[in-house]
Amino acid sequence: MTDQEKIARARHVFDAEIAGLERTRDSLGASFVATVDLLNETLDAGGLVVMTGVGKSLQVAEKTSAIFASTGTRSIVLNPVQAMHGDLGMVSARDVMLALSFSGESDELLRLVPAVRRHGLKIVALTGRSDSSLARLSDVVLEIPCGPEACPFGMAPTTSATATMAMGDALAMTMLEVRRFGKESYALNHPAGAIGRALVLRVSDVMRTGDRVAVVSPETPVLDTLLAMTKAQGGSAVVTDADGKLAGIFTDGDFRRAFAGGGLSLSDPVSVHMTRSPLFVEAGAYAAELLRIFEKRRIDDLPVCDAGGKVLGIVDIQDLPKLKVL
Repeated sequence: MTDQEKIARARHVFDAEIAGLERTRDSLGASFVATVDLLNETLDAGGLVVMTGVGKSLQVAEKTSAIFASTGTRSIVLNPVQAMHGDLGMVSARDVMLALSFSGESDELLRLVPAVRRHGLKIVALTGRSDSSLARLSDVVLEIPCGPEACPFGMAPTTSATATMAMGDALAMTMLEVRRFGKESYALNHPAGAIGRALVLRVSDVMRTGDRVAVVSPETPVLDTLLAMTKAQGGSAVVTDADGKLAGIFTDGDFRRAFAGGGLSLSDPVSVHMTRSPLFVEAGAYAAELLRIFEKRRIDDLPVCDAGGKVLGIVDIQDLPKLKVL
């Protein structure tokens, strides 16, 4: 097999799965809405979304359940084999089951569904065949009409697994909106890692204060401003008026640009070369907002002020990796 043939084969897989996703996306309609409504009613009643499947479908169910749980839709996974040997005690009549089977003919699921029904649960089938045995046993059929597998034998669950996983993501993200699940709630479910820290930490937790902030007046000479920056070990100086309110910021970049332009004297007042009315952030904002500002504005230093514009500190982008926010 040549290198070109290897790449061609890989591209075929991508093309097949993209086409499957498009077909599944275009099929969305009343059954998707019915599924979302049923999930929402279940959560309102204090129930859980119970995910199940066999083989690769069970793995997709596990991933979907994890996405549900982390974004406000309480969910568990039920292995159909273990369920028939005692794990059915995990479910109650308040719950709803999402059963994943592309063929809709998995023996383990077909044995499980009647037993689950005796516990009072409603069933949603995520299947590629709306006329399958699983579909006939379910209350709602959410079809995955993704077309042929990317596997050359038409057997390995490739396109079907991808499309089913995308359907699970679509349900989870729609439920996030329906349940009005916000960033603060998301942060509570993700206390570890950079995502969690960025969502939990406030600007006040990461800003520099005291001697770590170079604060000068508009009349301060550029030379003294640079010395203040060096003492604070920062790349900028905050310029404040007599009331301590933000008047500007002078950064390493401002110095380099002024020097390169040939119009800089170290005795100049810093106000001549500072950036006036710079962007700032309030101390109570979330660190996640800092990431958005730094990325969008391409800056390295951000003053922190109170509601009245008085300077409280500064955030240096170099500190964020050390705090494991980036």
